[in-house]
Amino acid sequence: MDIQDLQKRLRSFAAERDWQPYQTPKNLAMALVVEAAELVEIFQWLTPEESQAIAQDPAKHQHLGEEIADVLLYLLQIADQSSVDIAAAVERKLALNAIKHPVPAKA
Repeated sequence: MDIQDLQKRLRSFAAERDWQPYQTPKNLAMALVVEAAELVEIFQWLTPEESQAIAQDPAKHQHLGEEIADVLLYLLQIADQSSVDIAAAVERKLALNAIKHPVPAKA
């Protein structure tokens, strides 16, 4: 997956529709929350086992993929509009998480 290419494509998609005035980090973050809620809705009221078996139902699995894509696309747009280097941010966060949550010592 080429993150920069996806961001370029998203910029073009928005420009072709004159959406730039609405593509602010605030608005994109709000839209992301809506999409994240739609992702959560797929799993609402499922048992852990049912949630793990969702890949066995083609329609539900496709819907899941669409909602995951929506969340990812909004994240990419927020990062693009805010000049956040996603790869660098992810690497930095993984390093911080490793410090915050070290591997437990074996007894």
